[in-house]
Amino acid sequence: MNRSLGLAAYRAFSRRQPYSASTQHPERPQGELIWAHATNEQRYSALCDLSLRLRIMRPELYLLITIEQARFDPPPAPQNGCDHIVSLESDHPGTAQAFIEHWQPDLCLWTGGNLMPNLLAAASKVELPMILLDVGETDFPARRYNWFPDLTGPSLAQFDTILVNTDATAQMIRNVGVPNTHIRVAARLRSCGTPPLCSDDELAEVTAELAGRPVWLAAHVTEAEFDAVLDAHRAALRLLHRLVLVLVVHADADAEALKRGISARNMRSVDWDTGDVVDDNTQIILSRDADNLGLWYRLAPLTFMANSLSPEANGNSPLDAAALGSAILYGSHVAGHMETYARLAAAGAARTVHDGETLGSAVVQLAAPDHAATMALAGWKVVTEGAHMTDELVDMILDRLDGAGADHAPT
Repeated sequence: MNRSLGLAAYRAFSRRQPYSASTQHPERPQGELIWAHATNEQRYSALCDLSLRLRIMRPELYLLITIEQARFDPPPAPQNGCDHIVSLESDHPGTAQAFIEHWQPDLCLWTGGNLMPNLLAAASKVELPMILLDVGETDFPARRYNWFPDLTGPSLAQFDTILVNTDATAQMIRNVGVPNTHIRVAARLRSCGTPPLCSDDELAEVTAELAGRPVWLAAHVTEAEFDAVLDAHRAALRLLHRLVLVLVVHADADAEALKRGISARNMRSVDWDTGDVVDDNTQIILSRDADNLGLWYRLAPLTFMANSLSPEANGNSPLDAAALGSAILYGSHVAGHMETYARLAAAGAARTVHDGETLGSAVVQLAAPDHAATMALAGWKVVTEGAHMTDELVDMILDRLDGAGADHAPT
């Protein structure tokens, strides 16, 4: 009774808050739609990875991710796996109902806390299957309005399954009245990457062309980083005369300006995208096509993840490179993927550099096969930490979408 009174009081209060009925949403696509709510950048990235895995099984599946904009600084960048991002700025009952009626999701995945009682109640009213993921002890802060009955229990009760990170969190959720049968202790939700594919024949061909020469990769290089990367390679060549740099420019970078910088340093390059042939004199392989990164990550034992040296940079995910056996170097400006880089660095799989000089020194040091291999193994272990959890979640979600309602959860 207290729960229903608490929700009624919250609804009555929230109805008095400002409300706009004019929110415009994109047209809902045909087919199955998963609505996933991300409460921070790390969970957002992990949900995008999860979506990519799901699409292997269901290519037409559509993923809608919702966020609270105020919790993201900067706003999350679009990633593969996420079809659309919607910011939820209000838990007004009218807004909540309009959201559910427009999107008509087939499943809700909510990560962490910051629950929105009216929105969850609207979803429960239409009997939407709901799974709460990656819940820790810090995900439920003190109540904002102490004169309301606590809404944590009623909000949590809307979920069919709740996956918590620790036994202590499970007990905390039991204490607010959630049945033990709805609670499972599971691993953290982590980004694990979905490594890009490449042609085995092409990999064998390029490996033969390079004839055992040491290789390093600079991926997603922005114009602001051209000089640093080229200076690093020139410095490394003084000690490693046969070293080859594969340089994949950022989508917005001016490759012609890069070519001019290469010529000014009297270094010899080939343009991979136009079919230039790699020979014994090649010092730099230049590409604008990020679709080839699956090839280069497999070929290079060391990768510098660019878009990370200049203050305006935001970084790119290093997980694909780590999953494919490459040690990682990166600059200090990786706000969009800070947690991922911190995990890799803590495991000894990644190292920071600050400029062309420190990048060149790191390349020389890690050119020794044993050093790069040790880092690469550590990176592979980090990546696989989240892979089991993701695979188990895929099974659970497909069961729900198929209406099986299987009562199992990741462990």
